[in-house]
Amino acid sequence: MKLKNICLAALLTAAAQTSFAQEHYFIDGYHGGVYGHYPHGYTQFVTSQLKANPYWKINLEIEPETWDRVRTEEPEAYAGFKHLFADQSAGGRIEYVNPAYGQSYLYTGSGESMIRQFSYGIQKLKEHFPGAVFTTYSSEEPCFTSALPQVLRSFGFKYASLKNPNTCWGGYTRAFGGELVQWQGPDGSQLLTVPRYSSEALLPNSTWQTTAWNNGREYISSARAAGIAHPVGMCLQDAGWRNGPWLKQHAKYETWRNYIGNIANHSNVPVWKVSQEDIQVSLVWGAQVLQRIAQQVRAAENKLVNAEKYAAIATLCDNTAWPRQQLDTAWKTLLLAQHHDCWIVPYNGREGDTWIDKVQHWTDNTLFVSNNILQQNNRETTYIRVLNTTAQPRSEWVQLPEGRQWEVTNSKGKPVETQQGRIKVTVPPMGFSVYKLQPATGKNSQPVREEDHLLQIETDLYHAEIDPARGGVITSLVVKATGKEMVDKRNSRGFNELRGYFYNENTWRTSMDTAAAVRITEHNKACTSVEIDGFIAGHPFTQQVIFTNGQRRIDMKVKIDWKGNPGIGAYSQADNYSAEAYQKAFYNDSCKLQVLFPLHLTTQQLSKDAPFDVTNSRLESTFFSSWDSIRNNVILHWVDVTDGNNGLALLTDHTSSYVHGKDYPLGLTLQYAGRALWGRNYDITGPTEVSYAIVPHKGNWETGGISNEETGWCEPLQVLPAKGGRDFSLLALQNKHWQVSALLMDGKDLLIRLYNPGGNNSESLLTFNGAATAAVMEQLNGDAGKILPQRKASGKTIIRLGIPRFGIRTIRLKNVSVNY
Repeated sequence: MKLKNICLAALLTAAAQTSFAQEHYFIDGYHGGVYGHYPHGYTQFVTSQLKANPYWKINLEIEPETWDRVRTEEPEAYAGFKHLFADQSAGGRIEYVNPAYGQSYLYTGSGESMIRQFSYGIQKLKEHFPGAVFTTYSSEEPCFTSALPQVLRSFGFKYASLKNPNTCWGGYTRAFGGELVQWQGPDGSQLLTVPRYSSEALLPNSTWQTTAWNNGREYISSARAAGIAHPVGMCLQDAGWRNGPWLKQHAKYETWRNYIGNIANHSNVPVWKVSQEDIQVSLVWGAQVLQRIAQQVRAAENKLVNAEKYAAIATLCDNTAWPRQQLDTAWKTLLLAQHHDCWIVPYNGREGDTWIDKVQHWTDNTLFVSNNILQQNNRETTYIRVLNTTAQPRSEWVQLPEGRQWEVTNSKGKPVETQQGRIKVTVPPMGFSVYKLQPATGKNSQPVREEDHLLQIETDLYHAEIDPARGGVITSLVVKATGKEMVDKRNSRGFNELRGYFYNENTWRTSMDTAAAVRITEHNKACTSVEIDGFIAGHPFTQQVIFTNGQRRIDMKVKIDWKGNPGIGAYSQADNYSAEAYQKAFYNDSCKLQVLFPLHLTTQQLSKDAPFDVTNSRLESTFFSSWDSIRNNVILHWVDVTDGNNGLALLTDHTSSYVHGKDYPLGLTLQYAGRALWGRNYDITGPTEVSYAIVPHKGNWETGGISNEETGWCEPLQVLPAKGGRDFSLLALQNKHWQVSALLMDGKDLLIRLYNPGGNNSESLLTFNGAATAAVMEQLNGDAGKILPQRKASGKTIIRLGIPRFGIRTIRLKNVSVNY
């Protein structure tokens, strides 16, 4: 009898649990692909599970290229899957929730790269599934960034999810709201979204899950207590797992499309203005492997944007063929190099085919194609074009082919100022200037001056002082136009100091520990270049500081020649690493090697750029040391510190982390070495080389024009071979804030994508140096919008349009011709 009662109690408990589970909803599906993880024969497994479990619905985040292989290797399963996928109605059983070509984290690359992730991904998926409908964006990893709403809406998406409950290794979004929110991006665009609920806690004894990962009783109860009538959990399983339905029959499986569209409560949905700091993400910032991947991706990204814009200009004014196939290949390899797995599991893979190796191969291809389009492998030097791919005119010094001196004349035959292999050029917006080169007599050399005392530097814009006795730090930086001293001389930290905690030595080490040798390597009308040779913890380093006349930006570089593999960070975890432990050394940037900039500014406000966004930081400091307290301390291109009257921006050649706090100076993370994710040793395997820059300015980042400085940093003037000709400018923008994010041809049409990083919403003019039969606003999915009015003046086409702050707009000029 007792046994019977126990059995009955167990059955009743199981029934109650099943009943409880069936009262709520669950998002199941698969994440991965041919590069990440997608075993041979796996499509047959998924198809068979769908047929065996008619109650099951799935959501897919599968790399689009995967289906090329599936079509070849599993033709029958491929056909069966296409049949099941064909129903794209709300009642259908399969929804594709992330069509991004390379499953990027999105916040690590440019806004234009984000757009291409979706455009190339959707294009590839449409080859396999012509009827595919893209309704909801969702990701198993924290592949989120604040500007997604306007991009997704322009591609036709209606909904999004900000959950990633089962793969939070790289972070998670801030807990906010209930059943639904209107996710509002920086431009004002809104998208109906399922957030990570305010009641959705991080899971105890885990550093990769929230409570929504399996619809546990506590999660559902807390959601109901918070007023959520239709709680939903989520797990996009790794492709390769063979569980079938994740919770078996203990849930109501749904697609996001049907859940958000027809089940979730749409009444009284609050608006959530998502800041980039609500995307609480963290990677192993400062690790040498991550640094190199980020630099390779950034270099390829920048060069490809230059090449694509030039290809459009050359197509129109030189009648060259539009290199569509080459550009498509270059973009696809760049997008794959931005894959989230490159950043979070760089060492994974077979020897010779790790993510590190893949990134090298992919970015090499992007650079090869880009350099071919720019003809930068051509040795012809009689004439050059100096190319400007930004929308503002530029007057700058550029470096000519090295090894010889030149006499230079412009396209009108007038001599151009030259200095030490450089020339002062003036280039119109979105175009080029032509120069003729003739070898000159004389040597391209200059004596090097060694300095062992306080070095004073005078340029047209700055007075600076560098102290060899203090390791070569900058002890004064005065902006001549205002008389403002930028260096906080009372701070114990040095300006351009290297400092970090070497845990094997149990001590802090700094470049100011030993004196440095300081040399002036160049001093003329073009620039003053200083080289600083010093030591940190016995490891030799070289810093360069380059002041270019007429240029606000002060360029800097550092190279550290490590002797061995020192441990750098808060502490060693060589013997006590635990995946479940919240505290990990790699979270703690305060002890990583940094380059620091103590600023003579009072109340400091920090701002930072993100894809199609700028965030005014709300953080008192950037520091955290555990998984449950992640703060967004990501530097994409720049961070800026201001007191409202004066400011300084810090630019970097790669996505990384920055440091800053109420009582801590601005700095850039340079090096971490030690254990990190999955207990892997993130070692130092060679020299650390980083380029960075500072820009002192008046006002804040917007009035100080920092977005345009970033564009010039990312799109430097390019010196290209030419056969003579005249100067040319394709277009100009009246609004000095607006930028050209992309320029490309589509048949006889020219597509221009504009971005407003900080100007007001008032209408402004775009002047095109030619004619077009129509100017049409276009969505990113190709849908035509309103026709823009245009007028002609002096053979040019003038178009008036408005762009909201942080907004993007794509304009199609139909059947274009240019005046050249």
